[in-house]
This record gives sequence, C-alpha cells and structure tokens, in this order.
Amino acid sequence: MEVRLDKYLWAVRIFKTRSDAADAIRNNRVTVNGSYAKPSREAKVGDKIDVKRGMITYSYLVTELVANRQPAKSVPQFCQNITPQTELDKLNVPRETIFVFRERGTGRPTKKERREIDAVMDEMFVYDEDFEIDDED
Repeated sequence: MEVRLDKYLWAVRIFKTRSDAADAIRNNRVTVNGSYAKPSREAKVGDKIDVKRGMITYSYLVTELVANRQPAKSVPQFCQNITPQTELDKLNVPRETIFVFRERGTGRPTKKERREIDAVMDEMFVYDEDFEIDDED
C-alpha cells in the first residue's frame, strides 16, 4: 500500500484538512526522518514525522499506513505520538505579561503616564551592554 504524506497526516488527524497538511509540508513545517519532504512523498512504516506547530515540534512514528480518515479512537494503531516531554513542557511555560491597571473611563494614558509606564518596563527588561550577537552566518 502506498499513501501520500499529506493524505496520511490528514487520515491520522494531525491536520484538519488535506490541504492544511500539504501547505504545512510545502512551508517546511513537516520533516520526515529529519529531512524536508513534498506532499506527494510516500509515507512508509517506521518513518519519524516531525510537525512544527507554533513553538512546539510534535513527533510521530508511522506504525501502519492508512489512506482514509480514521476515528480518533483508532488513530493510535496507525500513528504513535513520540513527542519528547521537553517539547510538551513548552505548552506550560508561564507567559510573562505586564498589565497596568487603569480605572475604567480614564481614557488613554497621558504623556507623563506613558513615560512612567516605559520606565517600569525598562527596569524589568535590563539589557546587558556587553552582550554581543555573532552574525557570522
């Protein structure tokens, strides 16, 4: 049995539509055994497929080929999720956001208030002047 990569990713419910799968493959968000592929590449049993979604790279192992979309219950017999725990931990990283409380109806901040807000932000994110970025690439 031969199954296109985009069709396989759709069939095991990694992508909602086959065209979404094909777009992700074309945009180099999907690798097969460590190399980029085309949507028409044939999936094989034992292939390791990495799918980058946002800042997380999910890893899957092809255990059996399938061409038709499967119910969620039967997906584990065709595809095994082998995503490392370090990648999954990225989902739980606390997002540092700064929220400045303002009374309702006070409108936009004045120039003075804006300077005060900027001063607080600068204190929170102090930059090291000795830090250099190498641009040798």
